[in-house]
Amino acid sequence: MPTSPTARPTTPPTLWAARGRHVGSAAEETVRHTLQRLKDDHVLDDFLEPPDERPDVPPTGAPADAAAGPRIFEARWKAPGAVTVRARLILEPGSAGGQEWTLLAEAEEAWDVAWPSPATMFWPDDPDVTWDRDAATGLRLRGLNTVPEDDKAVRRLFREAGRSPWNIHVVVHEAMTPDHRGRVPLAQRLPPGLRHRVVEHRAAPQQLRVVNWALGDLGVQVPRGGAVVLPGNPAPADYDAGDFSVRSVFLDGSEPTGLIAAVTSFAALPRPLPDDAVAALASLREDWRLLTQAEELERARRLVAMYAEALEAMTQSRDLYREAAERAAEALAVYRESAAAAPAGPPPSAAPPASPLRSLTRTLDRFRGSSRPPRPDPPGRDTTGAPDQPGD
Repeated sequence: MPTSPTARPTTPPTLWAARGRHVGSAAEETVRHTLQRLKDDHVLDDFLEPPDERPDVPPTGAPADAAAGPRIFEARWKAPGAVTVRARLILEPGSAGGQEWTLLAEAEEAWDVAWPSPATMFWPDDPDVTWDRDAATGLRLRGLNTVPEDDKAVRRLFREAGRSPWNIHVVVHEAMTPDHRGRVPLAQRLPPGLRHRVVEHRAAPQQLRVVNWALGDLGVQVPRGGAVVLPGNPAPADYDAGDFSVRSVFLDGSEPTGLIAAVTSFAALPRPLPDDAVAALASLREDWRLLTQAEELERARRLVAMYAEALEAMTQSRDLYREAAERAAEALAVYRESAAAAPAGPPPSAAPPASPLRSLTRTLDRFRGSSRPPRPDPPGRDTTGAPDQPGD
C-alpha cells in the first residue's frame, strides 16, 4: 500500500503547482514571446525576467538554453472575479536533456480549477510546441500515452509514475479497441486548471493483467474497462483507492463524467507539498520582484521602518556602552584616591623573622646533646693520651 505522508507542509489551497520538461530548443525565447504576446493582448498585467549572474556564453558544445544556473520568469494577471495571481516559472537544464520547468502560481483566494491554466500564461497552447512533458516519465501532459508492450517496461513506467509527487497520473483500460471518438485525450475534457497537471496512461484490452501486476506495488488496481487515479508519493492522507477508481469508462466520444469527477476530487485533496516545491514557494513569496507602484511603496515603508528599528537598537547599545564606560572610569578614580590616602606600612626588615618552630627545634637539639652519655674510649688507648708500652 502507499506509504503515509511524512511530516511536511501541505499544499496551500491558493497554490497551483506543476513540473514538466521542454524537449525542444529555445525554451527561453518561447517563454519570452508568449509573455510579451499576452501582455500586448492585455491578458497579463505585467511580466518580468529578473536579472541573474549567469555567464553570457554557455559551455562549449552546450545549447544556448543550457547555460549554468536557472532562469526565472515572473508574471501577474487577474483571474475571474479580479483575483490577482502571481506566478513564477523556473527553467533549468534537465538531467535527461532539454529544459525542466517548475511553475508555481499563487492566488489571493483559494484556487478554482475553472480558472485558466497558469501554464498557458508562459507556454503557447500549441500541440506542436513540446513543452508539455512530464518530468518523471517523459510522457505528454496534454496527450494520450499508450502503455508499453514489454512487461518490465510497464512495471518501470508505473514505478516512476508512482514516485511522482507533482503531476496526477491516471490509468485507463480499454475494454475493447476504440475508434477515433474514443481516442480523445482526457486532458481536453478536464477543467482548464487540471489540463496541464494530468498524465493519462492508456492500456490496451490485452494488457489488463500486466498492468494490474505492475500496479500491485502501488496498492491499486484498474477495473476492466475502467480507470484509477494513482496515489502518488507521498499519498494524500485521505486517499482511498476505492474512491478514485471508476468501474466503467465509455470510450465512445461521450464525456467520462465519472473519471472527470474522480480526477477533480483527487486534485482537491490536501496533498503534501513536494520537497523541492517548499523552496520554490518560499522564493515566490519572499523574492518576488514584479511589484506594482503600491507594492513598491509599501515595501519601501517596511524597509524604512526596519532601518529605523535597527538604528534605534544601535543608539540604545551605544548609550549603554557609554554609560558602562563612565561608571568604570569613576570606579577607577575612586580606587586611585583610596590607594593614595592609605597610611604607609612599617619599613621592611633586613632579614625575615626566624620561624618559632625552627627555634624550638634548635633548643630541643641542644638538650638532647647534653643528656647523651660520653662515648667509651677504644681498647688499647691510654686515657692520658700516651701510647701503650710493649711488655708492660
